[in-house]
Amino acid sequence: MKALRLLVIFAAVLALFVVMLGAYTRLTDAGLGCPDWPGCYGHMIIQQPSSQHHLSTPVESRKALTEMVHRYFAGTLASLIFVIWFSVLLGNRGKKKYPSRLPSLLVLLVLFQAALGMWTVTLKLLPVVVMGHLLGGISIFAGLCYFQMQLSPYKGPKRPGWRFFIGLGAVLVFLQIALGGWVSANYAGVACVGFPRCNGIWWPILHFSKGFNLFSSIGANYQGGVLDSGVRITIQWVHRLGAFVVAGYMVILGLAIVLRFKKSKLRLFAWILLFLILIQFALGIANVVYLLPLWVAVLHNGGAALLLATVVMMRYLATEGCVDVIKH
Repeated sequence: MKALRLLVIFAAVLALFVVMLGAYTRLTDAGLGCPDWPGCYGHMIIQQPSSQHHLSTPVESRKALTEMVHRYFAGTLASLIFVIWFSVLLGNRGKKKYPSRLPSLLVLLVLFQAALGMWTVTLKLLPVVVMGHLLGGISIFAGLCYFQMQLSPYKGPKRPGWRFFIGLGAVLVFLQIALGGWVSANYAGVACVGFPRCNGIWWPILHFSKGFNLFSSIGANYQGGVLDSGVRITIQWVHRLGAFVVAGYMVILGLAIVLRFKKSKLRLFAWILLFLILIQFALGIANVVYLLPLWVAVLHNGGAALLLATVVMMRYLATEGCVDVIKH
């Protein structure tokens, strides 16, 4: 059990790194650094194209290297998840009783994530695919964190009321991350400059039907974005509004848990939640005020992953881990 927990923890750390490396790849416009998949210009290691097939695409070594490094780490993570899955299956054939449903789900998610990675390239950064790829990576990280909790010794009475409210928080965070992914996929990160106003106005004209059309045309190259300024402003503004809603709900939830529970791990996670909300909000403001600094944007992606994982682990604790002293 201890060895498997250590392996899961290592995989979770690697998954967080892969999420942030994916954000770096996207933000440096290296998503199409390799025009083919899974190799790059016909090779698994960066070198000159082996044929005339890709010569219509200029070779940019730095972007190609960034994309391939991301693929190498993602492939390593996928291999680790398969090792975890096989370890669970082999352990359950003996006397051990590991939870098996989540590792099986993670394997399926990894396979789908690989397909999304391929479609990201072959469909030339189609926004819905790029957003799905981000959600898949963050979901894998959150799933590994939850599985680590399942392998932990924390057991205790169930709290179905808190489980519902924490679960609702997880849904809201997931939807907000999806909105952030949509902003990034459509290159709308700096469509609204300044905070709290957007380009000097309090409420811009919004174009919902054009801004949230998930069925974009296949075949176009979406690098740099194809939507006009007004539509990108809509996407960015809705993401901002979502940030206020999610932050407000999570602050209320976190404070309620802090006041309700004493000397419990759930209370500790609530403090972590409140800290992450504060950091995420500050990073979001920095993104729009300072025009999307690279490392701030990368950290914003990592913070989103940590936030979802924290809420997911809180749900586990509310389900069967609150064994400490409870304030009545």
